[in-house]
Amino acid sequence: MKRALAAIALCAALAGCARSPAERVEWTTMGTVAAVQMRGGADAATVEIVRRAFDDVERLLNAHDPGSELSRLAPLPEDEILAKCDPRMRPCYEAAFRLMRETDGAFNPRWRGPATLDLGGIAKGFALDLAEEELRRSGAAAGAGDVLVDLGGNLKAVAGTWTVGVYAPEGIGRRPTLRLSAGSSCATSAEYVRGKHIYDGRTGQAVSNDVLSVTVVHPTGAMLADGLSTVMFIFGRDKGEAFLGAHYPDARPTWIMSAK
Repeated sequence: MKRALAAIALCAALAGCARSPAERVEWTTMGTVAAVQMRGGADAATVEIVRRAFDDVERLLNAHDPGSELSRLAPLPEDEILAKCDPRMRPCYEAAFRLMRETDGAFNPRWRGPATLDLGGIAKGFALDLAEEELRRSGAAAGAGDVLVDLGGNLKAVAGTWTVGVYAPEGIGRRPTLRLSAGSSCATSAEYVRGKHIYDGRTGQAVSNDVLSVTVVHPTGAMLADGLSTVMFIFGRDKGEAFLGAHYPDARPTWIMSAK
């Protein structure tokens, strides 16, 4: 699992299209940098809706706050957690427990112990999905032009097509380049910037393999892209590709591997 520490963006939007440059509004939340990029002019209502969605996820799913919903529910069994959690947060809990079962515990929200919960490997992606849902419910997405939402390098194209790049482990610059169409998302797991911080939930030990970076693009779910990038990093390329083929064939990984 990815520890909930301050993140450096490993995926970033590149230059806006020639017909309309992108404006970017940034702030900090969930231990990282959040942003909304918009073509056609900044829209304060769009930014505020995204900000509120991110704030709600940070308040409710913060593993480091003993008063958060996540911390209060942590000692309970799965069925009670799903019954008592905030209904808006339930998809995040459900997805984390489903990935735990599908990966035989490699992705494990209880990796710190049976009475603990840590959704750090999936919550940022969930926050992007929640923000998109709130934008569409409010009607703001319809009039805001092209919108890309960013949370620590987890990206979701709410509207429009966006070109994004993955930071390269060799140094300055980005590779490869990806395109996100409306509704699609990407998330990257890597350790060449922050060091060892991804843990195998089966052992509680830091992952050590030949993966430098893996970026997962999903056509609809930022939460799944986030969780699956963690799974891919833990499993490695061969087992990771087999897992996606069996469980999430719509997800598309891009790997940067060690030459060793």
